[in-house]
Amino acid sequence: MEQFLKYKITDIGGLDISVYNIVISIITLILTWIVLIIIKKLIYRVDKLNEGRKYALYRIVKYIALVTAIILILKIYGVDITLFIAGSAALLVGLGLGIQSLFLDFISGIELLIEGSIKVDDVIEVEGMIAKVKEIGLRTSYVLTNDGIYIIVPNSVLTSNKLINWTHSEIKSRFHIPVGISYSSDAEKAMKIMVDCSLKNPFVDKEPIPYVRLQDFGNSAIMLDLLFWSKEVFRIDDVKSEIRIAVYKQFNENNIVIPFPQRTLHFNSSELPKK
Repeated sequence: MEQFLKYKITDIGGLDISVYNIVISIITLILTWIVLIIIKKLIYRVDKLNEGRKYALYRIVKYIALVTAIILILKIYGVDITLFIAGSAALLVGLGLGIQSLFLDFISGIELLIEGSIKVDDVIEVEGMIAKVKEIGLRTSYVLTNDGIYIIVPNSVLTSNKLINWTHSEIKSRFHIPVGISYSSDAEKAMKIMVDCSLKNPFVDKEPIPYVRLQDFGNSAIMLDLLFWSKEVFRIDDVKSEIRIAVYKQFNENNIVIPFPQRTLHFNSSELPKK
């Protein structure tokens, strides 16, 4: 058995490949995998951390464990890590600006995992797109839009661009539904209808209670603005649509008119061409 383990398969450029080294490498990978499973279970049992923080912490531990395992395996095969690192550094310097964006994505990925400004299941708005974060990797992240489309986003886009995290501070957020009514309609009655319609929607929070502001006196309409809170940030467009439909029906039943822009043209009869 000892002779079998010491059997040298090959020796290429100082790289010692034997049965013993292969077995130790496999054991190292298996032990790393077992340790990661145990660490994942321990992390996800901590109640003080939310799901996003748990995910980020596990990913950081996973990357450290894998890098450590790779270094140990290289040492098992007799690879000089210092020379390898020095050679890699020289190679990276040689590549220069050609991979600058790649490094920026890697650094941004580490920043996202450590800082926790964006977490898994957060609803974000970036470059006019609303999406839910499904996975944060070292170079890219996967997001799911409200149209059900998965998009791969470079991490540098999430850290360098202006971004709205709808679920960063708390789960529910405030939203607006503006609507204009004619000057002949009862504004107070219209405001009450808008509040009642929003409260009947199951996805609208009852606290804080929705309310309506008289936003402005427009050219052809009194501008009202309904403000309400909801936890359904990801499908808020559907919630707004449901409220608008309910408001429109109630306005029709209560003779509340939603005007449309009109223009009146006056002509001087003396300047009109004669037939």
